[in-house]
Amino acid sequence: MKKIIVGVSVLILALMQAHAQTVYDAVDFAAKDLNGTARFIGMGGAMGALGGDISTMGTNPAGIGIYRSNDASLSFSYSALSTEAKYLGNTYNTSKNRWNFDHIGVVFSTKIGNQTPLRYVNFGFKYHKANTFNRNMWMAGDLQGHSQLFQIAGMTDGLTPEHWNDGAIFNNNDIGWLSALGWEGYLVSPSITDVETEDYDFYTTVADDHLPYLREYHSHESGGLDQYDFNMAFNLNDRIYLGLTIGAYDLDYNKYTLYNEDSQGRDGAGYQLESYNNISGGGVDFKLGAIIRPFQYAPLRIGLAIHTPIFYKLTHTTSAVLISDFAENVIDTRDYLNGVDMKLEYQLNTPWTYNVSLGYTVGRKLALGAEYEYKDYSNIEFQYPDGMDMQWETQKAKNCLKGVHTFRLGAEYKVIPRFSLRAGYNLMTSPYQDNAIKALPINSINTDTDFMNLKARNTYTLGIGYSGSMFYADLAYKLNTQKADFFPFVYSETDGYETNYISPSATSVKFSRSQVLLTMGMRF
Repeated sequence: MKKIIVGVSVLILALMQAHAQTVYDAVDFAAKDLNGTARFIGMGGAMGALGGDISTMGTNPAGIGIYRSNDASLSFSYSALSTEAKYLGNTYNTSKNRWNFDHIGVVFSTKIGNQTPLRYVNFGFKYHKANTFNRNMWMAGDLQGHSQLFQIAGMTDGLTPEHWNDGAIFNNNDIGWLSALGWEGYLVSPSITDVETEDYDFYTTVADDHLPYLREYHSHESGGLDQYDFNMAFNLNDRIYLGLTIGAYDLDYNKYTLYNEDSQGRDGAGYQLESYNNISGGGVDFKLGAIIRPFQYAPLRIGLAIHTPIFYKLTHTTSAVLISDFAENVIDTRDYLNGVDMKLEYQLNTPWTYNVSLGYTVGRKLALGAEYEYKDYSNIEFQYPDGMDMQWETQKAKNCLKGVHTFRLGAEYKVIPRFSLRAGYNLMTSPYQDNAIKALPINSINTDTDFMNLKARNTYTLGIGYSGSMFYADLAYKLNTQKADFFPFVYSETDGYETNYISPSATSVKFSRSQVLLTMGMRF
């Protein structure tokens, strides 16, 4: 039997009716990894009340007000990422190593006076990698009677011959791309419930006649979120520090997925679906912060900060290729659909961020920091380019996401005046509700049906630092560990008035990322 190859690739700008965004992408774009200078990382980022480090302008902008001299630094790192996936007793491992340029920053400190209420006015700039999207995933195995085709058929229900016969099914706002691919690949067909009226309410699939088997699922994600912070901070009487940071963001995210499903009992016939996605664009946010010494010369400092949402303007570029054994001809829709990828523009507003921190010093030897941060991910908002609410996606954020609590602890101890040892710990709770799923609207252009419910993330850090009269160097080690439940697809079945969502058993995934980071700087 010949193979059918269906390629989807068409340019459509700002289609109001088309859907391509999911809450799973939005969570990645709203989250930030612990990154910055090696000193900041070595203390677990718990420096919001202590200040005095370039990286604090991204958490508590008032931290730059602590400076009494100029500072410039840059950082490099080497990271190793590993993924372990366990499905029905089988284990699949992937890994990736890479070098990164992580950070560069500068602070200019201007002294106003010793007796005036306003003692210092400081300005800062910082670039750092706020998040890295590098992630690989691989699995295979028995689908336990489930099939991705059941999801495709469910999204196709209700489509009539008129939908298919208009000749432009991949840019028809009533037809999702999964439905179009399933139809062109002979993977779904109508089950006529009324011969006279040809009622096409329900579709059946080739999976109804065979036992599905997942030969392979593979995904590769790459890209990152670059953050540029511009800061201004004030020192009032050496007791109150105020700061403002304007953040600019450059986002580039790529995802490739391959889903290969075979049929047992039909001569090994099956299909392979490849999806190509890129989301890119920019955003801006504003951060306000304060550090207060409740008592003059007291070693205790209290930090408060609030971050607005990141207001993103993004473009989603996507295409897909289906290879099917259930047809006798070859079709490539790119030959008559302009031969370019579909592009959809949209806006994304991440949650507000609220931050409270404490800092305490013991003489010149020991510094302790503690920090708590809260984001309610269920308040993520999706909008069309004209500002209208994307109701499906915004409602899915409310249904699937929840508030995230982040705790940071850190300590620095000066063994001798010029050498310091550091340690830190972070805990970030899961952003997903227990019943979160990647439900796609019937006219979605998404063809990657997989989703992953991340659990709590733990981060452990260690560091060492040297501080000379002008030059300083810091080295930090960071270990991120996080578990997740992975699902290749989910489909719905209605029993009376109740809709149930069904998927194969979860694949247990564990991510580990080790990073060694070096910062070199100069105070002048």
